[in-house]
Amino acid sequence: MKKVNILAILIAIVLIVTAVVLVGWHMVKSEPVLIQGTVECTSYKASSKIPGRIDALKVRQGDKVEKGQLLYVLSTPELNAKLQQAEAVRSAAKAIDDKALAGARSQQIEAALNLWQKAQAGKELAAKTYERVQNLYRDGVVPAQKLDEAKANYDAMVATESAAHSQYELAVDGASKEDKAAAAAQVRQAQGAVNEVEAYISDAMVYSPVTGEVSTVISEAGELVGSGYPVITILDLSDMWVTFNVKETMLPNITVGKKVKAYVPALDKDVELVVTYIAVQADFATWNATRTRGGFDIRTFAVKMKPTVGIEDLRPGMSVIVNWSEMEDQA
Repeated sequence: MKKVNILAILIAIVLIVTAVVLVGWHMVKSEPVLIQGTVECTSYKASSKIPGRIDALKVRQGDKVEKGQLLYVLSTPELNAKLQQAEAVRSAAKAIDDKALAGARSQQIEAALNLWQKAQAGKELAAKTYERVQNLYRDGVVPAQKLDEAKANYDAMVATESAAHSQYELAVDGASKEDKAAAAAQVRQAQGAVNEVEAYISDAMVYSPVTGEVSTVISEAGELVGSGYPVITILDLSDMWVTFNVKETMLPNITVGKKVKAYVPALDKDVELVVTYIAVQADFATWNATRTRGGFDIRTFAVKMKPTVGIEDLRPGMSVIVNWSEMEDQA
């Protein structure tokens, strides 16, 4: 009986000692420091340079889109009217340029030639008349007045023939170099106006700038949107990272290029991340010290990490957990 009591006492003592050791171990043991980050990705906002009413939406929220895929179309009747005006101005300028390059019409050239030939005939007649009157004047048959009249008529016909010849050459040569250059410049100016309006009209059709997934559709078909208004948001799921807000006291264990083990609760999966960015400036204080105790404020820095390999089903907004105690052990 005494042996049984002694054995029970010994067992009780062992259990008490074990309990005390376990309690002391739990009290001494430091809890693991866990930091939580959020998955983010690059987002693009599709918008147009021109205002207009949405004529057709080609995608919906959640759709997967390819780069260059049509997202939506704006109705722009005002721009179509401006394009018609610009094209009309271009056509008028082109007609003027063609006229300058082609010169005078064949009928105009023929008329100028006929006038020149007529002036030549008149000049020849005036020359012969002047010569006859001059001979008669020498013989004393006609007075000096008649000679002067014949000479004046000859001089006038010479000037008339010269002017008719110049008109004929002008008709043959067409417009001057300066007129042709001015006409060509007008064509280029009109073409520039057409190109500008066409560029605006082409921007009425908005295409996806990247391959990704439609996150948000802000406006619906029939709504009026302004210039630069973001109608559709697209997420590039091929470019994702995790952002952590880390206390400055933890930064000594972080370097760009360091690989970190992490856990994604939503996927119940362990992943490997690599540090790609450490903010050069603190964002905010996470803990305020009591100055009377000689403490100091602890600032927070943004740290970005990317998965070393693609993670299936990883989505923006998911939480990612990193055991900081393990990182300190690896440092």
